[in-house]
Amino acid sequence: MASKRKVLFLCTGNSVRSQMAEGILRHLAGDRYEAFSAGTHPKGLNPRTVEVMNEIGIDVARQESKDMTGLLAERFDHVITVCDNAREQCPVFPGARAAHWGFDDPAESSGGAGLEVFRRVRTEILQRIRLFLDTGQA
Repeated sequence: MASKRKVLFLCTGNSVRSQMAEGILRHLAGDRYEAFSAGTHPKGLNPRTVEVMNEIGIDVARQESKDMTGLLAERFDHVITVCDNAREQCPVFPGARAAHWGFDDPAESSGGAGLEVFRRVRTEILQRIRLFLDTGQA
């Protein structure tokens, strides 16, 4: 049996976007991919991330916010940045295909509208990962 392809999603805080991407990829294609996420300056998992992911049946409550420096020795097939700041600070991961998927930061939204931004970004990430799975191209 072929080994699973390893995908790393990088963000600044590793609290929302990269966590959503990790959970979605694991949920949709955990049989084919190992999903990881990390941040350039991890802040902890945002509770709203857990809430909006639960709405679509994906439990990310056990995922943890991680610093990317702890993964520098790992080998990845794909390294995907999901915010501009992470793209600018992303080190080279030898052998990995690098890609950038820019998404708004829901953590910067506030009040009742904030939850809608989390849902919109979740939907955008879900669509982008489905495209990735259909084409094999990040």
